[in-house]
Amino acid sequence: MPLNFADRLNNVETSAIRELFKLLGKPGIISFAGGFPDSAMFDVDGIREAANKALAEEPGAALQYGATEGYNPLREQLAAFMASKGVKGLQPDGLIVTTGSQQALDLLGKTLINPGDKVIVEGPTFLATIQCFRLYGAEVITAPIDGQGVQTDQLEALMAEHKPKFVYLIPTFGNPSGALLSLERRKKVLELAVKHQTLVVEDDPYGDLYFGEAPPPSIYALSDSVSGSRELLAHCGSMSKVLSPGLRVGWMIAPPELLANATMCKQFSDAHTSTFAQATAAQYLKAGRMPATLANVRKVYGERARVMGDALRRGLGDAIEFVQPQGGLFVWARLTGAGGKVNNGNELAKRAIEQGVAFVPGAPFYATNPDLSTLRLSFATADVGKIEEGVGRLGKAV
Repeated sequence: MPLNFADRLNNVETSAIRELFKLLGKPGIISFAGGFPDSAMFDVDGIREAANKALAEEPGAALQYGATEGYNPLREQLAAFMASKGVKGLQPDGLIVTTGSQQALDLLGKTLINPGDKVIVEGPTFLATIQCFRLYGAEVITAPIDGQGVQTDQLEALMAEHKPKFVYLIPTFGNPSGALLSLERRKKVLELAVKHQTLVVEDDPYGDLYFGEAPPPSIYALSDSVSGSRELLAHCGSMSKVLSPGLRVGWMIAPPELLANATMCKQFSDAHTSTFAQATAAQYLKAGRMPATLANVRKVYGERARVMGDALRRGLGDAIEFVQPQGGLFVWARLTGAGGKVNNGNELAKRAIEQGVAFVPGAPFYATNPDLSTLRLSFATADVGKIEEGVGRLGKAV
């Protein structure tokens, strides 16, 4: 007897990125495809020390079931962490701990989206977001971006036309674009939220990974400057890119009613995020090691981003165009087809695998109207030598 699956599964398909990973077992391949941090950057000693303290000081709490909203010492540390980044007035009960920021997106889908609702995202945006919102039946609308992030004039027109349930943005070094939303546009987003009385979701897993000057404050931190905007904001954060993805510690700040409903849905899903992971993260933040960890990863990733940019300009010339990343983990590029070179990301991906290098074509990152000439290259997990060699192989594939 065949299984009758839920109709919602008709709205999604297997991640193109996960499918690509199946090709990466080829010996000697250099991968720019991953969206994860370099494991060599993990502060293993600091995490070990934090885990040991968690077990020594509160073993019962660390190993027992916990509150769905999160382990309170961690919520206190996260509120302080957000305060250090300019967020005023956030109390520990103003956020919930999630199993990675990915769960926060799923909870937003569960609590807000009815089949047929419209949600506006950037084009391009995080692939899993598109899949998640579609799983709950959303019609996903694309707002165009440029080097300064979402184009707010276009966003305003789309908000007026579609009256979305909410708007989802990654304003700081977004995945995959790497774009940095300007201060002026951040304030405009807050004004649009108030004008259209529409929730804006700010996803910020990369905001601490800047390479030079610090980016503008988060949209959430700026909300004090636009009356009535904070009540229309949700902010998702994560320790995955700066501390360890294996801890699966994220958080969501949102209006009280949304947090309450998200907590209820989280209770159905996993009861609570691992208390041991939360206790470890709390001890790590309490120990004050995060600033040094961030300084180290910024230095390493910044150098790798510079090397990749130089290598692409040197090896591919006018066959490729991109904005040099100021932070994050990715170079987002467009093939120009200059000189008769390949101008399709999917085609180049196949050729690149044959040359021993992998990246992710850009098309899957668009909810609508994909730009087939685009591609995402991650500089996070390859050292400088591998980056130069890999880009050299890419140049042969073009």
